[in-house]
Amino acid sequence: MTSNTNNTTNTITRTGGNHRMSQVVRHDNTLYLAGQVADKVDVGIGGQTEEVLAKIDRLLAAHGSHKERILSCQIYLADMRHFAEMNAVWDQWVAPGHAPARATLEARLASPAKLIEICLVASAELNG
Repeated sequence: MTSNTNNTTNTITRTGGNHRMSQVVRHDNTLYLAGQVADKVDVGIGGQTEEVLAKIDRLLAAHGSHKERILSCQIYLADMRHFAEMNAVWDQWVAPGHAPARATLEARLASPAKLIEICLVASAELNG
């Protein structure tokens, strides 16, 4: 974990990742999650979506947040024909009354076996 502090009201903390990227960047009480992808690629879009959402749940919890505090979300699908099936999983996961601002795009992902990538911004407790 690295921390850069400019003053007491402008703290940036980076966790996870490597020299190229951080898994989570926290600026005061705002969390920026890197794109999350599935490790299991033989489970179809439904299974990959479930795995990615579970990763997001864990990352948010580890940083003092939860899905009810998601502000915005970008979903990248390798094929927009997976939109309905992905949404079926998403709709079961998203907290009722707490749907974030969201965009869903078709994109060529870094690995052809990956069908979905999700990145988001969420709010966290100041001391979380």
